Amino acid sequence: MHFDVLMPSILFMVTLASVLIGRKAETKLKTTVETREFKPRDTFFLVLMIAIAISVVIFVPSMAIIALFLFSYSTLLFAVSYAFSDLKPSRLKLYCGGFIVASAIAALASYLGVVQADLRVYATGAFASLALGAFFALFFALRKGVKPSWYVATLSPVLFLLLFTFYGQTNIGFILSPTVSLQQFPYLLDIYGITFAILIVIYLGSLFSWKTVFIFAALLTGLDIVLVWITGTMVQAAQHISGLGLPVLVAFPTLPVVSSTEGILILRLGLGDFFFAGILSTQTTKRFGLKTAIVSLLAICISFGIFELILLNPELIRVLPVPALPATLPILLGWLPVILVKMYLTRNKPPPATTPNPSSTPTTK
Repeated sequence: MHFDVLMPSILFMVTLASVLIGRKAETKLKTTVETREFKPRDTFFLVLMIAIAISVVIFVPSMAIIALFLFSYSTLLFAVSYAFSDLKPSRLKLYCGGFIVASAIAALASYLGVVQADLRVYATGAFASLALGAFFALFFALRKGVKPSWYVATLSPVLFLLLFTFYGQTNIGFILSPTVSLQQFPYLLDIYGITFAILIVIYLGSLFSWKTVFIFAALLTGLDIVLVWITGTMVQAAQHISGLGLPVLVAFPTLPVVSSTEGILILRLGLGDFFFAGILSTQTTKRFGLKTAIVSLLAICISFGIFELILLNPELIRVLPVPALPATLPILLGWLPVILVKMYLTRNKPPPATTPNPSSTPTTK
């Protein structure tokens, strides 16, 4: 019987990272998304918009989808980068130095022929220009002192767009096949998939409350079951969007590896599922503390791993209406029992008081 421990482990590590980073980043990001929270009506309309978007995306021209996703990803990268661009000089040198090194490596790889032959000159020049731009961004930021800098925040979306443009169709880019070899594995897809999964959670996590997270969990799981097992729309939309090379998922081989003459088997998990697990864990941390959040996250990953057994074994996959899994279901089934037990044990205790952040400015109403 085949099983997998790698994807549940990736789900655990990425979600935990988003929770830990989000706890430190919330104060800074609230200056970008303000201090608003979703009400039950807002949560309902959010799930409704998700349903509409998934249902119509297969009818939208490919170039329009690519343009929309690239704009959304670039905006997210810029917004988060700008919120954290007021770095101390030592960290600013490390941050900009990372872009200089990455751009120089990409320029060298382009010159050596990793990209398509007709794009080699353009790619080399573009990445070399970005390396030079990162150097000047560091120079001006050090002169201006510690404060947010738009030219520092621009580095991350520009690097992403250049990599997508010139490396998207390469062996290390964003195109994924059902079975691949390690020499033709889209590493950039996973790097940016994990990056965006974390950024989405820390950017939107503060918009939910303990009440609305239950509404969101119930509605989204029900929607996922309908779109995967009843209409199949989710499967069609995922295949359509992932075929465009957009970082809307992460893909990893199973561990232990399942291989065939065509290559190694790859499992995929969408960014929406990381977002779902991240929102549940973020709100659990705020309500019951980090220890309970980690326990619930472990339960989520164990539940997810058990459901993966069905996908990996032909004798079990026949029980599914279609050979696909609505990943929100095992996530919810892993999280909910832990939370219900915790709520029962603390039913007569008030929720823990939130410790004010000394760096935040108190407000009065």
